[in-house]
Amino acid sequence: MEQDTSPAKMRIDKWLWHARFFRTRSLAAKAVDGGHCRVNRERIKKSGYAVRVGDVLTFAQGQNIRVIKIQALADRRGSAPQAVLLYEDLDPPSAKPAKDMVDQSPKRDAGAGRPTKRERREMEKVRMPL
Repeated sequence: MEQDTSPAKMRIDKWLWHARFFRTRSLAAKAVDGGHCRVNRERIKKSGYAVRVGDVLTFAQGQNIRVIKIQALADRRGSAPQAVLLYEDLDPPSAKPAKDMVDQSPKRDAGAGRPTKRERREMEKVRMPL
């Protein structure tokens, strides 16, 4: 008889770290404790919340919102190819922004010195349009 060594439940911060969504477990815990994570559409604010296979996680990762279905629980953090087996990505593939839309900030010549107050205000208008 073989015993299944994988746990039935796991802390959400630990699972996010094992699945390599966050570089450290403390970063995963901060994301959960900050209220930026949902499990089955319920907002979770405790990093000790136990997740199971079949749960759907929604969380912010950088500029993207990720929707993930848990496929398996791991007992240790493995390599990236092993981590992909732990979840199913439910997000539709998003189109990458066009290269001309990526960086619209005004360019300054190298060695041009510090921008003047007028130039700085013009740069801020482009970055944060009202």
